[in-house]
Amino acid sequence: MIYLDCAATSLQKPACVRYAVCRAMEQMSSPGRGGYESAMLAADTVLDCRLALADLFCVRRPEQVIFTSSATHGLNIAIRSLLGPGDRVVVSGYEHNAVWRPLHGIGADIQVASSPLFEPDAAVEAFRRALPGAKAAVCTQVSNVFGYILPVERIAALCREYNVPLIVDASQGAGSLGLDFEKLGCAFAAMPGHKGLLGPQGTGVLLCREENAAPLFYGGTGSESRQADMPDFLPDRLEPGTHNVPGIAGLLEGVRWLQKKTCPALLYHERQLLDAFAGRLRTDGRVRLFRAPDCRLQAGVLSLQLEGVDCEQAASLLAERSVAVRAGLHCAPLAHRTAGTLEQGTVRFSFSPFNTLGEVNAAADAVLDILG
Repeated sequence: MIYLDCAATSLQKPACVRYAVCRAMEQMSSPGRGGYESAMLAADTVLDCRLALADLFCVRRPEQVIFTSSATHGLNIAIRSLLGPGDRVVVSGYEHNAVWRPLHGIGADIQVASSPLFEPDAAVEAFRRALPGAKAAVCTQVSNVFGYILPVERIAALCREYNVPLIVDASQGAGSLGLDFEKLGCAFAAMPGHKGLLGPQGTGVLLCREENAAPLFYGGTGSESRQADMPDFLPDRLEPGTHNVPGIAGLLEGVRWLQKKTCPALLYHERQLLDAFAGRLRTDGRVRLFRAPDCRLQAGVLSLQLEGVDCEQAASLLAERSVAVRAGLHCAPLAHRTAGTLEQGTVRFSFSPFNTLGEVNAAADAVLDILG
């Protein structure tokens, strides 16, 4: 199988990730629940992962690194920490349902700062018009549908200018694009562990500023057990219950692997694959490619449409040819509405550090074979 659905999850992992998960299941218990060897080994692993993530994302203190079950979990914490019913929030036109649905669920007044695909200046201007008077803003770092890298740094600067807290959804950028949490000055940044960070499913990370963080769940933390309220310090305030120690152990090894390879080098590799794949299809008039005119505006995700072939049908035909991709709306109808693809959807190809030039050429051959 040629796996080109890494925007959904990184199926291919470094061997060290798989080993770490198995080792944790065999040797680690619960951190903060005892002073014996297996509990202390778990505590050390959790701390090491916090430290590695704090280093990767330029977070001042490791306590600001919160472990969650997913980016969706983290985004719910962030949204409910900053917003309530009727509060006005500004979002980009490329947000995932992990943002849209929680905002809708709390009854927020959602204003979409809509702008055309691959036009960062227009995105900044849309936020500039919408931000005054807003209670908070949310912006994805990279569109999960189109790979469009939004100008998050410039939008963050605007949010600081208007004193509007910003939530960054780094789900598609973490692991390939840099994110300097301190420099951005955002209130929160959420990401999954199982995509670009190459960790297991069921892991996520929320970077947060202490003054903004409110618990989403309540329960035991192994600390301050006499009091009825959640502890008033991080990370305990946002991490009730037993940690996913095997997942965190695997995530730690994924982050260490990324640090050795370096994110810029991995992004370069994915862009090279995307460019090779798009180059094979660019001249065929039956293929509509959603390709940025400037490669610096696109990460390793490419959507396309095929003339006369439904997107879901195309994905099924590709699966028959051993090419794994995703088709449809990708849990991001707002992005499709913004780009004008809501009715048909797209077929999405997303590349990883483990894909090869031979694989993307074979995938291009499969697309052309479907078209006949």
